[in-house]
Amino acid sequence: QAICFAGGIGENSPPIRRQVCEGMESLGLKLDQDKNEKPMEDSRGWIISTEDSPIKIYVIPTDEELLIARDTVRSV
Repeated sequence: QAICFAGGIGENSPPIRRQVCEGMESLGLKLDQDKNEKPMEDSRGWIISTEDSPIKIYVIPTDEELLIARDTVRSV
């Protein structure tokens, strides 16, 4: 089980990620506030949940323009 944040807002807005995760502790979701606030260090993504969180929280960078370009080329 996991939650993934991606795209412009999910990738770049710690306050939005925090708000989405608030109140979900009873489901096993544990957001690490420090990791959530840190800027991205790895272009492959990073984990912002606590080490003991049974549900992992990922931030996954996306290149939406590249995906749109690939889809366009495939459809032509």
